[in-house]
Amino acid sequence: MTIWVIKDAEGNVTNPGIKANEDFVKEHYTHYEAFVLPNTGINYAELEARMWRDQELLRTDSLMGLSDYPNTSALTTYRQELRDWPSTDAFPDTQPTLGS
Repeated sequence: MTIWVIKDAEGNVTNPGIKANEDFVKEHYTHYEAFVLPNTGINYAELEARMWRDQELLRTDSLMGLSDYPNTSALTTYRQELRDWPSTDAFPDTQPTLGS
C-alpha cells in the first residue's frame, strides 16, 4: 500500500494522505500523487525497534524489584538481551523474547 496525496484540479491538496493501492486511487480520484517521505537519513525501522525496546525495559523495571518474581534469572537475561540487541545482526528485525 502507498500513501497518496489527493488534489483538486488546481493542484490544491484536498486530502493530505490516504493509504490505498494505485488502482483504487485511479478509480476514485482525478488528481493525486504518491507521498514520499523526505530523505532525512532516519532509519524508521531502527527507530521503531528502539522505541519498542525502551518500552520493554520500562515495563520490566518494576518486575526486577520484586523479590518473589518467578524466574528472575530469565528476566535479567532478557533485559540484557534488550540492551545488547541494537549491536547485534538481528537488529531491528528479530526482537528478543523473554525466556528464549
